[in-house]
Amino acid sequence: MAAYHLQSCDQPKLLSFFNWFYWMVNLNSTVVFLGIAYIQQSVAKNLCFLIPFTSVLLALIALHMVRNKLTFRPKKGSSLLTTLGVFLNSFKMCCLHYRHLSGDVANWLDRAKENNGGCYSETSVENVKILVKLFPLFGLQLLYRACITQIPSGYYLQTMHSNLKLNGFLLPVAVMKVISILPVLILAPLLELLNTYYQSPKKKLPSPATFITMGHGCAALSALLAGISEIHRKDYPEVEQTLSGKVLQVSSMTCFQLTPQYILLGVAEAFVTPACSLIAFCLTPSNLRGVSLHFLTLSYGGGCFLGAFLIHLLYFVSGGNFYPNNLSSGNMERFFFILATLMAINTLVFWRISQSRYADLSVELSSGIKDSPLSEKLLQYKTCLRFYDTMERSDTLTSMETVL
Repeated sequence: MAAYHLQSCDQPKLLSFFNWFYWMVNLNSTVVFLGIAYIQQSVAKNLCFLIPFTSVLLALIALHMVRNKLTFRPKKGSSLLTTLGVFLNSFKMCCLHYRHLSGDVANWLDRAKENNGGCYSETSVENVKILVKLFPLFGLQLLYRACITQIPSGYYLQTMHSNLKLNGFLLPVAVMKVISILPVLILAPLLELLNTYYQSPKKKLPSPATFITMGHGCAALSALLAGISEIHRKDYPEVEQTLSGKVLQVSSMTCFQLTPQYILLGVAEAFVTPACSLIAFCLTPSNLRGVSLHFLTLSYGGGCFLGAFLIHLLYFVSGGNFYPNNLSSGNMERFFFILATLMAINTLVFWRISQSRYADLSVELSSGIKDSPLSEKLLQYKTCLRFYDTMERSDTLTSMETVL
């Protein structure tokens, strides 16, 4: 919904919106990992499933009660279906070898245009071509998300096989996840202050691509530290530790020695996620901004699958040595070193691509409204209206309603 309510905002306002949005998401996550994880590990294992079920049920009831006050975009056809249709139609035209009918084209997507024998208008195709320029951004988030998924996988195993006791109190494993969230909760307000400071015309805010590059670098460094910590962890003598009724042989090294790798991933999230949303929002035609944010979310999910695939692949190739069932009998640090190397390469590739594609975001934003065509202005006007099921009345949205 934000994709249709923030059309006329400039870069500082958009960055502020995404910063605070993800700040609130991570604040909720802190409550979840401190509360539900503790209940699951130390109180009642099955009770923890009832809590999120009740929360989702209450959320659905609340949404149903205010459904008539929510803002919807006018029904003018699906942007997602149009985008997919352009891809399919272009692919079909290429496969059917219609070159002798439509002539040479500069881009394969141009074959979907009506004047080249396709089914879509020139405006629709050109908009999709702009969206395609963001695909490298989406693709390079896959490996980054694979690093983030180490928190509930590789980093989780490291923490579970470390000493979780603090003054005799057994901490939940998820406490380290909270440590990775703290940098987001701290850095978001700091970035907001930085954003306010750089609103002066004489000062220029660092580009979102710069923030993403720094975040990717932090993720690579985190994986490197995880490998070093794993080598260090195995040097400690083993002790017994009970988790969820199961006795495990774990390292006597305190889990808080793993803090740096968690903090670095938290810093990476504070830099990368709002900046990616900002780029995906701003460098896309207004009618495709929702689709662009959907593709970004899809890349995040794809990164989770990529992380699982890497784990299984290296487990199979190494015969269980790089990702062992028993951490003391394997070399899990090699897995982290491979991941750090891949992430470092990913960072360099993104830095190289961003110099030509995503570095001039402020220029695009400053001239976007002034130079927008009539159709863009009409669409911005329509997004300021409130559409109900009966469409009986329309009002302009206040800023607080937009945020909510």
